[in-house]
Amino acid sequence: LFKKLQPKYNLFRKSVIHNDANDNNIIVNNDLVNPKVETLIDYGDAAFSQTINDLAVALAYAVMDCPDPLAAALPLVSGYHKNFSLEEKELEVLYVLVAIRLVISVTKSAINKVNEPENTYLQISDQQAWALLYKWKKIPLSFAHYSFRNACGYTPVPQQTNFINWAASQQLSIKDLFPEITYKKIFHPDLSIGSLLLGNFASYKNTAEFSYKMQQLQLDHPDALLAGGYLEARPIYSTASFKLEGKNGTEYRTLHLGMDFWLKENTAIHALSDGEIFSCVDNAFDKDYGPTIIVRHEASKDLTFYTLYGHLSRASLLPIEKGMKIKKGDRLGFIGNHPENGNWPPHLHFQIMLDLLDQEENFPGVCSKAQAAVWSSVCPDPALLLNCEVNPSHKSIPNNELINDRKKHLGKSLSLSYSQPIKMLRGEMQWLMDESGRRYLDTVNNVAHVGHEHPAVIRAGQQQMAVLNTNTRYLHENVVAFAKEICNTLPPELSVIHFVNSGSEANELALRMATAFSGQKDVIALEVGYHGNTGRCIDVSAYKFNGKGGKGKPEHTHIVPLPDSYRGKYRGDYSSTGMHYASHIKEQLEEIKRKGRGVSAFLAESIVSCGGQIVLPDNYLKTAYALVRAAGGVCIADEVQTGFGRVGKTFWGFELQGVVPDIVTMGKPIGNGHPLAAVACTRAIADAFANGMEFFNTFGGNPVSAAIGLEVLKVIREEKLQENAFVVGEYLKAGLRKLQQNFPLIGDVRGEGLFLGIEFVEPGLLPATDKTSYISNRMKEHGVLMGVDGQQNNVLKIKPPICFNKENADETLYYLEKILGENYVTQQL
Repeated sequence: LFKKLQPKYNLFRKSVIHNDANDNNIIVNNDLVNPKVETLIDYGDAAFSQTINDLAVALAYAVMDCPDPLAAALPLVSGYHKNFSLEEKELEVLYVLVAIRLVISVTKSAINKVNEPENTYLQISDQQAWALLYKWKKIPLSFAHYSFRNACGYTPVPQQTNFINWAASQQLSIKDLFPEITYKKIFHPDLSIGSLLLGNFASYKNTAEFSYKMQQLQLDHPDALLAGGYLEARPIYSTASFKLEGKNGTEYRTLHLGMDFWLKENTAIHALSDGEIFSCVDNAFDKDYGPTIIVRHEASKDLTFYTLYGHLSRASLLPIEKGMKIKKGDRLGFIGNHPENGNWPPHLHFQIMLDLLDQEENFPGVCSKAQAAVWSSVCPDPALLLNCEVNPSHKSIPNNELINDRKKHLGKSLSLSYSQPIKMLRGEMQWLMDESGRRYLDTVNNVAHVGHEHPAVIRAGQQQMAVLNTNTRYLHENVVAFAKEICNTLPPELSVIHFVNSGSEANELALRMATAFSGQKDVIALEVGYHGNTGRCIDVSAYKFNGKGGKGKPEHTHIVPLPDSYRGKYRGDYSSTGMHYASHIKEQLEEIKRKGRGVSAFLAESIVSCGGQIVLPDNYLKTAYALVRAAGGVCIADEVQTGFGRVGKTFWGFELQGVVPDIVTMGKPIGNGHPLAAVACTRAIADAFANGMEFFNTFGGNPVSAAIGLEVLKVIREEKLQENAFVVGEYLKAGLRKLQQNFPLIGDVRGEGLFLGIEFVEPGLLPATDKTSYISNRMKEHGVLMGVDGQQNNVLKIKPPICFNKENADETLYYLEKILGENYVTQQL
């Protein structure tokens, strides 16, 4: 290739170039968050050559070890162009120049290995260069060229304007493609990421259900042609077949590059323009094109383009041969049905290509968001050729407009995650999906306990909602059955259930019960504890009243030190610190007594979440419970985040401490995201609370919520999710501790099951707050969502849906290791 381009290459601009701008020859400033190049060193290879070679050399080194070298090259090409404009003819050969620099590099290394075998520096980039050379060779030359053009602000495909002008002059229409059908309007079915038509992921992955929905839509719009979908991001393309390793983690080819026509099987398809058959193959793989025809069209001496017809019947291919001439209006084939059409509902996928990119038969029909600008130039909108307008049935509101509307209409105290908020539109078990179809591994959302939008849980709620949803003043089997199922998971002492809608309501009710039983108001709670957003819950949540906007500790709240055995008041093994921390409970009980009052309750999470996933030391709860009960108080275990099998070894977190609380509160994980919560208590406490004042919660324990809760318990049991939490949690914890050996920034790894914390510290156990935030945001950029907590916001918390598996754990560990290896993170104070 390099030899072939010599005639025009010799005419390119020339200048003195550095000729070796690699990472060993670049000096940067000390700001490792926002680094800036200060200068280049080592001018020993400087030469008078084509100016573009300086960029080619820099690229060859800059993109080594990158999973997607082309994507990594584009910012450098763009930045170079902004400072020194690149000519279009130079961009045309840049791909080859990078490749030939790599060829020179590996050749020189081979020579040096013979001449100076003891000089290891001369081999420093040999393996990396070979690896990049193989990756670079797989990138289609023309696609790299178009990507470089796009990075510099040029139209990616130079022929795009010619095609648009030619298409406008042809006066073609959909009737030329389907002359036998009649319709009055075009209706664009919404198959986007958040599509309510597609519904739950289990539905659209079932071809029969998907087909039924499309047939019903056709019946609902009898005078319309169902068509559209160009550049629509679709969840149906988010499987492993459409997976890419992008510059920052995994990407998916979710953007549709053609136009779909949802018509009955055996509908005839006709040629739009003269041409010849370029290929006719059966791409017989699940969710592929199935039988496919590509036609080559010579529009003019300056314009060649191709049209692709996918999801045909197998019979369509029988009379077709490569090279066969066709005329406008000739019948090409027929729409196929599943499974022969790639296992889709009947439809035609129609696509235009201005360049086949050396992919002659199974040309891509979808692309990733990151490459959309280039692919949409390679594959222009079919509506341009068919002279039609296809308006989506659902228009997405831009993120900046959504943010502005939130500021206008929602309270200012409502926060958004991340500096660049994500617009999430779909959930699928341990994954969340944004509007472009990018999948994020969710390691932080414990509310979706058994998996986002678990099909069985969704189905249980939908079925009951279709029949009845009312309050508990009427008899219904669901609420009683649900209460029994919860009691079966608890110690026999906890035999009475009250249903509410949230963890906050549960803790509020628990505190009321404690007061009714004890006759007292004073509550002992933990430092950095959080128990909900109601007034009484805020009063006992130091995380809130000692934080921003808080007014400090109320009179009847008493705070004891966070029992943190790693960086707390008492440090050491869990076995040695429990009694020391519990002694502060005794102090508070004595303080309450000195004031002439008694204790109402001791309230604590079984593992402290907002405090930084703090595992309670041995015998802490045993000692605390004994002290509080001796003083006449009630012991409340907040299991809103730790219950229902999450901790693995046991079903409830308090069981890790070998205690039985008087009251247990549980929250939204019991409903897998549905607003459902409960309070379990002893018969004595329930009787004391039933003092004549009715407790009524309109939606607490309604038939729909109870049906959902029952199904969640069933899923935990039948899918063995408690066991999964234990096995995967131990596996992940072992992997994190292995990372800890190589990265001293990881001070502590703790937790049980799938409720883990990673604490980051600088030397001297100082909290690495900024670096924790950096790691969290970088993990998000790589498609892994992680939350930050702890008193100094230096703890990453891991509490994913408990269907989280070992493959997910490996992905989390892989990206953590990658990001921990970045200069900013590894730099120590």
